[in-house]
Amino acid sequence: MNAIHPSAVVGPEVTMGTGNVIGPFAVLVGRVELGDHNWIGSGVTIGAPPEVRGWDHPTSWDSVDGGGVQIGHRNVLREGCQIHQGWKAVTKLGDDGFIMNQVYVAHDCRLGSHVTMASGARLAGHVVVQDRANLGMGALVHQRRVIGAGVMVGMGSVVTRDVPPLALVMGNPSRISRSNRYQAERIGLSAEDCDRLDAAYRSDLSGVVAVELLASTAGASSLVEEWVSARG
Repeated sequence: MNAIHPSAVVGPEVTMGTGNVIGPFAVLVGRVELGDHNWIGSGVTIGAPPEVRGWDHPTSWDSVDGGGVQIGHRNVLREGCQIHQGWKAVTKLGDDGFIMNQVYVAHDCRLGSHVTMASGARLAGHVVVQDRANLGMGALVHQRRVIGAGVMVGMGSVVTRDVPPLALVMGNPSRISRSNRYQAERIGLSAEDCDRLDAAYRSDLSGVVAVELLASTAGASSLVEEWVSARG
């Protein structure tokens, strides 16, 4: 039902569905819930304790305290990536994610579905990455930031502010450059709406105008609602 390499470590608190592939020297410990048909590459670590100073680190890998990790279905986690247990809540990854090698997902992060994180991208604690966002190679995200749905973060960018839906950001610190038209088209926005959104992001780099436009655009208003809700 699941293909687990003999060298992998799967702790007694780990539960999983069917069709999962667990690669050589992967480590899954603590309260990890794994769905169906996930592909876990070699050297991946899921469920290690949150990296919090003063945390009572375990003396046995049979029981690792923390908020746990929940991973959905059909995700690909490539070599050496790390997903840590929650500290205040559960660290979550949705469905159909593509998490490339050496990616770091810290405690209490919440990733939506169809998220792509390129090699070496890193999320500090409590970050929210919403559906279909794409983080380029080596991108860094400050703790407690919210990356909206359909956002593209450029290679090597450092995100220190929340990023509204369907924006393209780049730089250190990152700034809005334009819209992510590719994802805007994928969610079904018309060519006219895509043009208006791109113009809004280009004319007002704070993103305020674009967010107001999205909130009044059929097929995109829910993205704004979810982004605002995640920001608290």
